[in-house]
Amino acid sequence: MAETKRFGVSIDENLLERFDAMIEERSYNNRSEAIRDMIRDRLVEREWEEDEEVMGVVTVLYDHHKKHLSDELTHRQHDYHDLILSTTHLHVDEKNCLELVAVQGKGKEVKEVADKLISTKGVIHGKLLATSTGNELS
Repeated sequence: MAETKRFGVSIDENLLERFDAMIEERSYNNRSEAIRDMIRDRLVEREWEEDEEVMGVVTVLYDHHKKHLSDELTHRQHDYHDLILSTTHLHVDEKNCLELVAVQGKGKEVKEVADKLISTKGVIHGKLLATSTGNELS
């Protein structure tokens, strides 16, 4: 890990008060931890914007009683087998299922597979949680 550097920041008092309130709400121990996380969040966004190697999780909630929906989701996952690391299937209740699909690849490709899964007819709700491989964040 690289050496820790210290730097000063000039900030409007009202903005600092709002920042401190956010820090407390999110249970950070100090401003430095919060600032580090904010910087990492922006760096992850940049990785996605620049179409670098990224990771994520696609969540897909659906009614498994919908005819052929489970098969269609499986088929779409096979179309992108090179980007899918694993799939976890959860039985939410007697009719709904939730799939968690771990993905890795170039940002545009990962977004494409997420869009294909989420937009499948019959899906109740889906979301992509975009993150990083972590290689450039330490």
